[in-house]
Amino acid sequence: MLAIGVTAGIFIGKNASLQKLSPEEEKLRMIMGLIDQQYVDKINTDSLIEQTIPDILASLDPHSVYIPASELQSTNDDLESSFGGVGVMFQMLNDTVNIIEVVAGGPAESVGLLPGDMILEADGKKLSGVKASSDDVFTALRGKEGTKVSVSIKRKSSAKPVTYEITRGQIPSNSVDASYMIDDKVGYVKVSKFARNTYNEFFEALGDLRSRGAEKFIVDLRGNSGGFMDQAIFMANEFLPAGRMIVYTKGRTPENETMAVSDGSGHFQNCEIAVLTNEYSASASEIFAGAIQDNDRGLVIGRRTFGKGLVQNQIALPDSSAVRLTVARYYTPSGRSIQKEYKRGKDGKYELDILDRYNHGEFYSQDSIKLDKSKEFTTVGGRKVFGGGGIMPDIFVPEDTTGYTSYYIEANNMGLIQKFARDMADSYRPMMKGSKSKDAMFRIMARDSSLLTAFVNYAASQGLPARWYYINKSRDLLVNQIKACIARDLVGYETFIEILNEKDPAVARALKDLMEGRSPVIIR
Repeated sequence: MLAIGVTAGIFIGKNASLQKLSPEEEKLRMIMGLIDQQYVDKINTDSLIEQTIPDILASLDPHSVYIPASELQSTNDDLESSFGGVGVMFQMLNDTVNIIEVVAGGPAESVGLLPGDMILEADGKKLSGVKASSDDVFTALRGKEGTKVSVSIKRKSSAKPVTYEITRGQIPSNSVDASYMIDDKVGYVKVSKFARNTYNEFFEALGDLRSRGAEKFIVDLRGNSGGFMDQAIFMANEFLPAGRMIVYTKGRTPENETMAVSDGSGHFQNCEIAVLTNEYSASASEIFAGAIQDNDRGLVIGRRTFGKGLVQNQIALPDSSAVRLTVARYYTPSGRSIQKEYKRGKDGKYELDILDRYNHGEFYSQDSIKLDKSKEFTTVGGRKVFGGGGIMPDIFVPEDTTGYTSYYIEANNMGLIQKFARDMADSYRPMMKGSKSKDAMFRIMARDSSLLTAFVNYAASQGLPARWYYINKSRDLLVNQIKACIARDLVGYETFIEILNEKDPAVARALKDLMEGRSPVIIR
């Protein structure tokens, strides 16, 4: 009743009296009038409605949401191909905004900002030394293309802060974080989200890798929470022969009854593929993984996906706010709805599902996963798959806790690995002479044993005593992460991913299975 009434109030407005309302709508309209005219305190009823709308949508399902007008632009920016900003990647360390990468050719680079710089203020607003959030930094730095922002920078080579005036420009919002040759014949592509331009980036990355000799591909969707469904469909189409189901949706209205079938135009139909997933792979990630798995087109490797099978449409409202309303459910080619169970209304259990999986041991043991045997389906090749809660991988790889010790956990929680790596990157940067070569970086980087000793000494100076029994157990993990973080600051994010992958068991398993020819190309 509340949902119907408030929604009607928004759209009908002052002319509501001219239209025929239901008894429930009339009741709510009367209540709002009583509050406006007789309540003991003066209440802004518009504000009251604004506060009520999120609760209305939350009573429907976990993914229908309200986006206030003030947040709509920044919410949409993450899924667009570009946005207005200054062009830096940053990390919050001890309430300090640390620049870890400057976008090549972007506004920040053009005025002289460097990795390792710390942003103190933006247009007079303090961003460091206060409890500023990442959202506060985004709000301060992003803006309409052509507008200016004045930033105060602390640089290690300067005793005093330096001020730069930056004219915001269009900053590409890349969704392919890394693509490189992991082996002579195997290319690796990491897709972090499904944004407006994801398919184009993905296709370009595959083409580049093929030109370098790739015949097989690892597509990493771990941590990818989804985005635009059509981008996942276009990506899956590249690997499927004509006439294969990719996904279909069912809703209440004909426009929400859709079906996507491959058209046979894909350029990589004969290439083996392995798809990496984990518990944070959701929505469009699950569409892609489900299409590959149900068509027996490749291997899904890793851990069970999130389980989001609800489709939202974003609908603009008259005041420039919007709602993302669930309008359909999507189904994989075998007929699976992979939406995990939820109760209508605010379902705390739904929100804690990932934590429950962890507590039940699902991250570490495949036997801990409870499959709903009543929701059994079959792939094109006759294999059994199950619906009702994410996509179960063909090959389970548990979360890697090798090297996790109390020393490593404390060092990580204190941010010491990132801080030490930043200092090392600053000391190496002059020797790089502007080069962005991984090989150049490794030529000047200290040996592993020296790097570890230097880190342990640094950590001790920051209040973390050396405990060599635990340090030696965590040695490989610590050295790998230190080198990766140094590479991120000196060379770029792609090299950061590449170094981390060297010790990643899911990547290693995918590479092994591809090299041994275990991923099906086509089951006809």
